[in-house]
Amino acid sequence: PRGRGRRRRHLADDRPAVHPVDGHGLAPHWVSLRHRPPEVCTTGERPGWLTLRARGASLDATDVTFVGRRQQHLSCRARVLVDVAEGDGGLAVRLDERHHYAVEATSGEVRVRARIGPLGTVVATRPVPPGPVVLRVEVAASRDLTDPRTGPDTVKLGVEEPDGTFAALASLDGRYLSTEVAGGFTGRVLGVYAATGSLHVDWFDYEPLDG
Repeated sequence: PRGRGRRRRHLADDRPAVHPVDGHGLAPHWVSLRHRPPEVCTTGERPGWLTLRARGASLDATDVTFVGRRQQHLSCRARVLVDVAEGDGGLAVRLDERHHYAVEATSGEVRVRARIGPLGTVVATRPVPPGPVVLRVEVAASRDLTDPRTGPDTVKLGVEEPDGTFAALASLDGRYLSTEVAGGFTGRVLGVYAATGSLHVDWFDYEPLDG
């Protein structure tokens, strides 16, 4: 499973690497919510992996264990290889506790979750084999920003097949994760989180896409 994926990113920096954590720790551009106790975010439990231990039960919680980086491009792709054998969690596009999309893995299943204000729902599910899985999010900027019926972008969430093919499970309107609709001022963050138990992260890859 560690060989899956065309490109990998160090969690310590932005250099391609075979072992993306390797005890280097996390670079400053990796952010968490409020504080990040070392006991819930460690590179020492599984060599070459980052381990996240759940605190809050979901992305709705103010103390959820979350590590991410800011979305820096109008169109971009984020990919992560996770092992959820000891819990569940996944890859999220997050604005705040009340506005986020996520592709979440648990043993034998991947699901897409959406939280928009007071409403939270599971949008789609798909069975997956046991073991590590590549989760993927693609953000595509809208070509016509004058159309009031569409948001500034579209967010696709799903899994990556062993051959690199993107199997999108849901395509969601990005307007609900925009500061113009949801408020706030910090902007979006793409990252990984643990919902229950422990989540192990082998690598994380973020790259801009041609808009």
